[in-house]
Amino acid sequence: MNDLWRLTATEVVTKLRKRELFPLELVDAAASRIDAVEPKVNALPIRFLDEAREHAKRFRSESRDDPGWLAGLPIAVKDYNDVAGQLTTYGSPIFANYRAPLDDRTIATLRANGAIPLAKSNVPEFAGSHTFNPVWGVTRNPWNPARTAGGSSGGAAAALAAGEVWLANGSCLGGSLRIPASFCGIVGLRPSPGVVPRGDGLPAFDSLWVDGPMARNVPDLALMLDAMALLTQHDPLSRPIPEGGFQRALRHVRPPRRIGYSSNFGLRSIDPEVGRICRVGAQRFTEMGCVVDDEAPDFSGAIDCFQVLRALLFADVRGDLLPRERERINPDIVWNIEKGQSLTADAIIRAQHQRHTLFHRVARFFDSHDLLICPTVAVTPFLVEQRFPVEIAGEKLTTYIDWMFLTFVITLVGCPAISLPCGLTQDGLPVGLQLVGRPHGDAELLGTALLLEKALGFDRHVPLEI
Repeated sequence: MNDLWRLTATEVVTKLRKRELFPLELVDAAASRIDAVEPKVNALPIRFLDEAREHAKRFRSESRDDPGWLAGLPIAVKDYNDVAGQLTTYGSPIFANYRAPLDDRTIATLRANGAIPLAKSNVPEFAGSHTFNPVWGVTRNPWNPARTAGGSSGGAAAALAAGEVWLANGSCLGGSLRIPASFCGIVGLRPSPGVVPRGDGLPAFDSLWVDGPMARNVPDLALMLDAMALLTQHDPLSRPIPEGGFQRALRHVRPPRRIGYSSNFGLRSIDPEVGRICRVGAQRFTEMGCVVDDEAPDFSGAIDCFQVLRALLFADVRGDLLPRERERINPDIVWNIEKGQSLTADAIIRAQHQRHTLFHRVARFFDSHDLLICPTVAVTPFLVEQRFPVEIAGEKLTTYIDWMFLTFVITLVGCPAISLPCGLTQDGLPVGLQLVGRPHGDAELLGTALLLEKALGFDRHVPLEI
């Protein structure tokens, strides 16, 4: 019992299916680990362990002959998702007491596939890539509690790295699955839009915000994606899943033939140590017979384009809060909403045109390349007292999201992207490598990521003994 937290999700689910373990044992094991490490990281501030225990007790009778992909595995749920009867705060004092009447679509899909939610993972207030808020406080990085876990899925990443849970869900607009994965030494996938159905609270035709899986290794990530993916009439972007699921893609994988690597797409500076570690990680593909060159699509204009489209989405989703709740909203979020509300038609049209043009550049790149690689984040995990980095390698930044550029420019093109840990800094902090697959190539990308994970061996570093 005391060592169950060390097992991978895939190992645990195999034991559940063989009835060598039972869901209630796992809830209790997670609860014990949470008690031991939560004071150090503050990753799972909302916990409903008694409800999870009741769910675990009745799981076998409810699941009948098919226990689903997860077979009764306890998971953490991001505090942007609704779990019936539990708090959904978004890290905001406005919603500090709000309890959701029903599971949202993401959580309902996970339950139907055998998940048992037991806690909510901490988030920034509404959005951002440093997990702190006035309701639950700051989430700390298990590798160094003085450093950020990233965000917005920072609580999920920290909980996985610390061994509190085996799997967690996350979501991504500008990097919220990939950045905390990089900072915490775990794996996060931004799937193609439509692979994972989203809740009704998001604009139906938006393709910037996606839900996705987080895990300690690639096989566990594929397992979680299988449990989240669904073709549904409730999402206009929804698409069929591969026959047999995403885990099947890991059984017969081939190394890519040609890979493009860039440290920064020529957009702005990155931390030199991050650049060195990531280039070494990317070069491991050459040991598999791959050609790794320095070719990359032209991402010029992508930073301004994303800033406009992100602001437009904020104004759409949260703009109605400003007139009555301005004083209770993080000033960075107020700025982003107001930026969206003040956009001109010309600015929006220009950004849409830039995005379309960028997509076609990237699609043409994949005519000759199988994979695009870059660092996940331009910086290492920064101090928790710092709201966001204000410069990188001496280059001054202007907004609270500028430092996230390596992930948000990939968001624009809709390609699947994984952050895979590839090394440690001299200070012992994880660095993630971002692998970007061709459009719609989620299954292929998972297989390629598995090859590199095996070569790097970094997955053996988590969960952490803290």
